[in-house]
Amino acid sequence: MPYVYAFDHKHRRPPMEYKDLLGGKGANLAEMTSVLKLPVPGGFTISTDACRAYLAGGWPAGLDDEIAAQVAKLEDQMGRKLGDPDDPLLVSVRSGAKFSMPGMMDTVLNLGLNDKSVKGLAASTGDERFAYDSYRRFISMYGRIVLDIDGALFEHPFEEAKKSAGVSNDAELTASALKALCTEYKAVVKSATGKAFPQDPIKQLRGAVEAVFSSWNGARAIAYRVRERISHDLGTAVNVQAMVFGNRDDNSGTGVGFTRNAATGENKPYGDFLVNAQGEDVVAGIRNTEDLDALKKHFPAIHGELLDIFARLERHYQDMCDTEFTIEQGKLWMLQTRIGKRTGAAALRMAVDMTKGSGKGDKRWKISKAEALGRVTADHLDQVLHPQLTGDFTAIAKGLAASPGAAVGKVYFTADEAEAAAARGEDVILVRNETSPEDVHGMMVSKGILTSRGGLVSHAAVVARGWGTPAVVGAESVKISGKQFTAGNATVKEGDVISIDGSSGEVIVGAVELKNAEPPAEFNTILGWADQIRRGKLGVRANADTGEDATVARELGAEGIGLCRTEHMFLAPDRLPVVRKMILASTPDEENEALAELLDVQRADFTEVLSAMDGLPVTVRLLDPPLHEFLPSIEELHIKQATSGLSSEEQKLLAAAETWAEHNPMIGTRGVRLGVIKPKLYGMQVRALLEAAKNLRKQGKNPIVEVMIPLTVTREELALARGWVQEEIDRANKGVKNPPNVTIGTMIETPRAAVRADEIAEVSDFFSFGTNDLTQMTFGFSRDDVESRMMPAYLEQGLLKRNPFETIDQSGVGELVKLGAERGRATDKKLKLGVCGEHGGDPESIALFYEAGLDYVSCSPFRVPIARLAAAQAVVGASTSTTK
Repeated sequence: MPYVYAFDHKHRRPPMEYKDLLGGKGANLAEMTSVLKLPVPGGFTISTDACRAYLAGGWPAGLDDEIAAQVAKLEDQMGRKLGDPDDPLLVSVRSGAKFSMPGMMDTVLNLGLNDKSVKGLAASTGDERFAYDSYRRFISMYGRIVLDIDGALFEHPFEEAKKSAGVSNDAELTASALKALCTEYKAVVKSATGKAFPQDPIKQLRGAVEAVFSSWNGARAIAYRVRERISHDLGTAVNVQAMVFGNRDDNSGTGVGFTRNAATGENKPYGDFLVNAQGEDVVAGIRNTEDLDALKKHFPAIHGELLDIFARLERHYQDMCDTEFTIEQGKLWMLQTRIGKRTGAAALRMAVDMTKGSGKGDKRWKISKAEALGRVTADHLDQVLHPQLTGDFTAIAKGLAASPGAAVGKVYFTADEAEAAAARGEDVILVRNETSPEDVHGMMVSKGILTSRGGLVSHAAVVARGWGTPAVVGAESVKISGKQFTAGNATVKEGDVISIDGSSGEVIVGAVELKNAEPPAEFNTILGWADQIRRGKLGVRANADTGEDATVARELGAEGIGLCRTEHMFLAPDRLPVVRKMILASTPDEENEALAELLDVQRADFTEVLSAMDGLPVTVRLLDPPLHEFLPSIEELHIKQATSGLSSEEQKLLAAAETWAEHNPMIGTRGVRLGVIKPKLYGMQVRALLEAAKNLRKQGKNPIVEVMIPLTVTREELALARGWVQEEIDRANKGVKNPPNVTIGTMIETPRAAVRADEIAEVSDFFSFGTNDLTQMTFGFSRDDVESRMMPAYLEQGLLKRNPFETIDQSGVGELVKLGAERGRATDKKLKLGVCGEHGGDPESIALFYEAGLDYVSCSPFRVPIARLAAAQAVVGASTSTTK
């Protein structure tokens, strides 16, 4: 297999299907060139295979020869030679991973310029200013990216040059000023590296390709992949493409365009462009851009041609496309296309609109409802539930509404300071002139982002939209100086609180009250379609411990409760003293008295939950955590004992805490094991639950109760615990004509329980996989200890592809779920199977649970809409894979 492919290479399948090999950008460039026949500058793609080989063992053998052959072909095609002193060919070198990673990896433009070819470029174009503008851009970009020189060393002389010339815009610098800048930049390179700026174009090309390969493992790229759950093993392709110049003259320009509005979903193209500029100027936000209406005024014919191309792209990809284009002396060139990132509201609107059809006449196209569901992600649903500003307020500035939702936080002006503040627990608003990929770690932890420059397709806007982070960009009245900014008469210093509205573009001093968002109508339309597809195949329940949570869950579409944690009821301020009274009881009478008090409050709690879920199943887990969690800290009591002394009550609590203390409490006396030691406790809980159900039946309601025994590992354990529960059921139902429906089951949360599920199923009506503990026990990880300290290092170094507490470990924990389901059903074909760990709200995990044959997933109330969507996507995905 070759490492390098020309854009017009004849592949066996459409090039867009080769993203694994060519990366997303390369596959789409080949598609535009060979299938759509769009005006694309010639070029070639160095495959992801080459990148992986390079990262594993250095520069691959034979790659130089393949690149040389493709360069020669490109030179023939363009009628110019790379580095030619009379009429040089210049190329761009860009990354292109399988999945879009905007701004996370490196790009080099204008490659092929040197001290001789820059003169040839000036002569051949008749424009000395353009030639030296291109050269100074190349030297600084190559210096930063390939030679690893601090960008500030180039930025300072650039700013000084503008200051000396009395101009604010780089397009106003003269040829002589730019020529002087090139000399200064080369001196910077010599000073920083000890070597002259490289003049050989082939060596320049190899350096740029290596830099792009290496940037795959750059800090910002790794951080982005960890957040976006992109595998570190994929590598990036490299696209080498003949340069076309938007900075040639005022009959040239560059821009980014979307076939529909990526912020609102409106079926109307939009974009940003600049006259006499290169693409980096647009996305970096260095100059404030103009929109497509302005493009129509400057270049009416090109505007029409561009909109025709937009329509063709949408029809071909049957989705909203994001494009980059350049106008060189009145000719339009398409540099890139991809399926565009979009906000949550836009994703929902587009998905629904596209099922109705787009285009005109015989060129109309539409997608199915199943396809529409696939266009919406968990993040999209999350975004439309973002909070909004409420109440009266006055904005001090207004910019572009780049990413919807509102945010309140303290102002910080660098990514490092934002990251440090977030680590201290502060809510942060990152404020920058413009963001760059180097700011990604600060952007990632910020509640909102504000920039003074840039358009709707600037780096800040694109990344914020992709992450669902509220953002306002291009707020020109925001003037940043050191650790403060001014806007109008207001001055905001580092650490001051501001509020931003990413839906309106407003910036407000102080904390404005937030209110929950009202999702658009398409939200319910999409979820209605999802429910139709998954109905009877995979249910969605909620983890809810109170009547209030249960009510919210039902409003969001939950079909029952898969986990009601009774210990959360015990931790309430009015309950905790009673629980401690039960633990401290030294006689049966004292214990019974405490249990009687607990029974009253538990009955009230269960009544609320069962009433909120009337007619739907409620799975109540009996007490699970070790008793020490209900007792004060031993360390704190010892300190108080040594200083001010302990009361007699505190002395009893200290003795109890020391008695119940365990070295490994999460695998100690908890769950059913606690029930074995204190069976009256479980008996009280079941009695309270049944009395609540009985009272509701008298009111004409229909409580459906499922009693869940936690942490069983043997059939004998569950049989014993089932006996306690059944005893209470028999007592409660004695003489009752129409008793509540009650089933008894267990949580499968240890590897042994999964392996011996066939035996446990003999005495169980249902299983609920507790994947949080199952993950802890399978990996031997303590979640509380490893997630903040160890997990980031494991993810960054690729030792784990996913955080197994967020997305289920498919080949380990996932296999145990499948094994437990298979063996449980081998004993009882009607065994009900569910999952109640946090993985129940994770789309990737839900796909595995459906494959494993589970009946339902259960998650937190606010993840229910996501689970409904993901369950339908799992059903569609499974049916699609079986038909292939």
